[in-house]
Amino acid sequence: MHAVEALSSITPGIAPMLDALVVASGWNQTAHDWRLFERLGTVHGVRDGEGRLIASGAVLPMGSVAWISMILVAPEVRGQGLGRAVFARCLDTVKTARLVAMLDATPAGEPLYASFGFTPLWRLTRWQREAAPATASLATDKPALDNLAALDAQALGFARPAVLADLLGRDDSRCVRNGLGFGLVRAGRTAHHIGPLLSSDEAVAAALLTQAARGVDGRIYIDVPDDRKAMTAALRAAGFTPQRSFARMALATREGAQPPTGHPAFIHAIAGPEFA
Repeated sequence: MHAVEALSSITPGIAPMLDALVVASGWNQTAHDWRLFERLGTVHGVRDGEGRLIASGAVLPMGSVAWISMILVAPEVRGQGLGRAVFARCLDTVKTARLVAMLDATPAGEPLYASFGFTPLWRLTRWQREAAPATASLATDKPALDNLAALDAQALGFARPAVLADLLGRDDSRCVRNGLGFGLVRAGRTAHHIGPLLSSDEAVAAALLTQAARGVDGRIYIDVPDDRKAMTAALRAAGFTPQRSFARMALATREGAQPPTGHPAFIHAIAGPEFA
């Protein structure tokens, strides 16, 4: 039985092993993302007999909730229960903190999380656009964090200013915005990612999506709630196609706790399934 350990730090020896798990799974996360989990949350891992990391999981506390993500298993050891074991350790971490556990599940992962008592709240789809020449440039100035964090907290029902500050502060991050909404564009391992994209008006969000897509010449991912008709039309017009689905799921880990309500109608793209 492989033991699950909390990684006290991401050392120069551990970092490439975590990145190798991302690469083997075809995911989009970068070393910056692992560092965010290390700094603001907890990274768990499973090693083989030679000390190589063969499974991972991460917990990111954000206000009243803790986000569970990065459940990755090396291809050669899948099917041995390692994903379930590392997820159970992540969930124990959340229960100890008495926070609401939340995550975005892939279709393959949803039955596992349901077996632990998680229930779906709403569903979303990852859309992908292949590399295309940019037809506009994105502004390089960064907006003040306070207004962005306030709208983000209103939409989600919990606050995550430190996460937004990390994403916004990266050298390769850009922001599209007007008086009614904002969207963040950042570089990932295999594609740029648009999100979060927030507005009280879906038509405004669709216009910001179009603006962001025109300013990126590489591949783009964006994760959009399934009931956004204006966003869907804008995505198709910009050359995006559906790639995969996700389910946003939650579990109250103590009696009387409830998943945050927020204003999901303001969410037109999430920051990513690893961040909410």
